[in-house]
Amino acid sequence: MAVPVFLFSPRELIRYGLKVSDTMHYQASPKDLVNATLQSGEGMLSDTGALVIKTGKFTGRSPKDRFIVKDDITKDTVNWNDINLPLEAHYFDIIFSHVTGYLNRQPELWVRDCYACADMDYRLNIRIVNEKPWINLFAANMFLQPTEEELEDFSPHWHIFSAPGLQLPYKACGIRQENAVVISFKHKMILIAGTAYTGEIKKAVFSVLNYLLPTEKKVLGMHCAANIGAKDDTALFFGLSGTGKTTLSTSPERKLIGDDEHGWSDEGIFNFEGGCYAKCIGLEEDKEPDIYKAIRYGALAENVGFIEGSNRIDFFDKSITENTRVSYPLHFISNIAEPSKAAAPDNVFFLTCDAYGVLPPVSKLTPEQAMYHFISGYTAKIAGTEAGITEPKVVFSACFGAPFLPLHPAVYTKMLGEKLQKHEANVWLINTGWTGGAYGAGKRIPLRHTRAMIHAALHGELNDAVYSTDKFFGLAVPQSCPGVPYSIINPENTWNDKNAYVQTAKKLAWQFIKNFEQYGNKVPAEIMNGGPVLL
Repeated sequence: MAVPVFLFSPRELIRYGLKVSDTMHYQASPKDLVNATLQSGEGMLSDTGALVIKTGKFTGRSPKDRFIVKDDITKDTVNWNDINLPLEAHYFDIIFSHVTGYLNRQPELWVRDCYACADMDYRLNIRIVNEKPWINLFAANMFLQPTEEELEDFSPHWHIFSAPGLQLPYKACGIRQENAVVISFKHKMILIAGTAYTGEIKKAVFSVLNYLLPTEKKVLGMHCAANIGAKDDTALFFGLSGTGKTTLSTSPERKLIGDDEHGWSDEGIFNFEGGCYAKCIGLEEDKEPDIYKAIRYGALAENVGFIEGSNRIDFFDKSITENTRVSYPLHFISNIAEPSKAAAPDNVFFLTCDAYGVLPPVSKLTPEQAMYHFISGYTAKIAGTEAGITEPKVVFSACFGAPFLPLHPAVYTKMLGEKLQKHEANVWLINTGWTGGAYGAGKRIPLRHTRAMIHAALHGELNDAVYSTDKFFGLAVPQSCPGVPYSIINPENTWNDKNAYVQTAKKLAWQFIKNFEQYGNKVPAEIMNGGPVLL
């Protein structure tokens, strides 16, 4: 839908010093945005019609260059740390002047009105102004789109100004280098300069919602996927990158609510977004058919390569980055919930890729354990491809989304605990990582077995199971699970070297305990009882 510039109110943009003219394209259609990108020479079409672009120097987020303006609103509420970096208010004014001045010098600008939050009670209206048509396509894919009637009186709550071609004079701007993402709650504005990585837009809005919704609406923001079954039973899937969040939440027998960002209100679950931003490195049609088929005309593929001599995407090409991505509207997935809302969850899954191979593949958590593992947010990453390096790297990301939490993790953990108790949801810890030994010795738990565990939990097949207690982590482990070999249920039994198992389990348990020390005086004492116990 392309709407002439004069059909939207430019008052705010004029007030912010932006020049409004007929070269400012408002609410351009995906077709127009694709064509404009092709004409500029900044993109090309794949054999399936997806627009393929490169984001330049930055192929991922730059967390050390994201700032929150420290002012009367935020100084005593934001959890200032090495993730939530403060920026003094006068530097915001300087950066704002550079961004608007830069945008005014561009021959064309692209403007989009959209919103976040599928539940209208919590809707956040957003106006995005940027210099690249393909960035505007990303916004069209990822955010919810107003109807023509809604556009007639659309009033933005927040503005996003994106100027990826701008190199900021960093010393004068109070930042460390020429790029920055700046969030100002006073101005209700996000400024993005020096980076074309589109994920910065998505995650900046997520961070804003994770501040506003808990403090103003008592809604829990969550970095998770969600789906709903035939009996209207809702499931949530928390997990960091590489744990299987998108894969396991996409199921032919369940409707997808969303794959990444949700809110949990008194009324239930709702998606923040209108699209998906999926990693596509190693994508195979037979393993993830829904994502594979969604990479078509209207989708935006970032930093992927092509099979030599063709315009067919090579999903195994990581010459630019391993963080290859594709964005597409939610309706590109055939089996979705409309609207993207559901009742409170019956089951909650914490996904972890344990490369140490000592966590059970499936275990049921007590309320205290649920809060402990939520605030811990554990997974492990493989050390890399250098010769001789096989040691996994432990990652603890609070609430499975630390980079996007402006408030202290204890705030979100307390809210989750209250909601789990109120709705009596089952909480499961699922290890999608290694069995039979750590990375380099054991092997990854087959996806079909993980799917069987999820299926069993969702269908109540583990309700009457006989459970044993893991001696290091205190987890309740079912002694059997339909569709899963008995031999892999207990991780100790999968190791040939039992002493190595004990030492590795103790090592991981101590890392949990050490990480939790930072929360000791911020959370109720009983949560500590949900962690590992070492004699």
